[in-house]
Amino acid sequence: MTRGLWAHVLQGIGTTLQLLVYGALLAVAVSFVVGAARTHRSRLVRFVAAFYTEVFRGVSALVMIFWVFFVLPVAFGWQLVPMWAGTLALGLTYGAYGSEIVRGALKAVDPAQREGGIALGFSPFQRLRLILLPQAVPEMIPSFSNLLVELLKGTALVSITGMGDLAFSGNLVRLALQKSGEIYSYLLLIYFVIAFALTRGMRGLERRLKAEVAR
Repeated sequence: MTRGLWAHVLQGIGTTLQLLVYGALLAVAVSFVVGAARTHRSRLVRFVAAFYTEVFRGVSALVMIFWVFFVLPVAFGWQLVPMWAGTLALGLTYGAYGSEIVRGALKAVDPAQREGGIALGFSPFQRLRLILLPQAVPEMIPSFSNLLVELLKGTALVSITGMGDLAFSGNLVRLALQKSGEIYSYLLLIYFVIAFALTRGMRGLERRLKAEVAR
């Protein structure tokens, strides 16, 4: 592969990582907001959060990208560039899965901890921030690690919008060289290396958070 084609692939890697970071930030924010809402005292709040979760877990991420990129401008006049369209579609979709991780971890905290917060006169937000989340977050990390890897693989879906991510750039190189086996093998290796780095980083974060809870 020539230097110019390699530069094209490297640019695609940068775009993929950028989309991964933006999508992950949105997904995490959605996960914690919706996940916490699933444990709220209000039945209406729980219903709205559950409705969101079921809708976005039940639709295809690929179709959601199509909808945000092609339908949203026609329906509402909001034309998003491919990066933000992909971020919005992937963040909202994977955030729905993440919300179930947050809800499950919060529910798994010993009820006595909640009762202790009530006895101390903490507000619901204080109990969530000071008691529940510090104990629940370390338990979320393994599941969030898997979700992050799935999000990485999901970034390849944005190539349908013509966005120059790793999958799109690799396909252009394949068309230029007519070497499908070699190029797609490179792509598989690159995705694996990124996913491996993500999982190792998340494991380190998990150990650190659990050590802080133990102290």
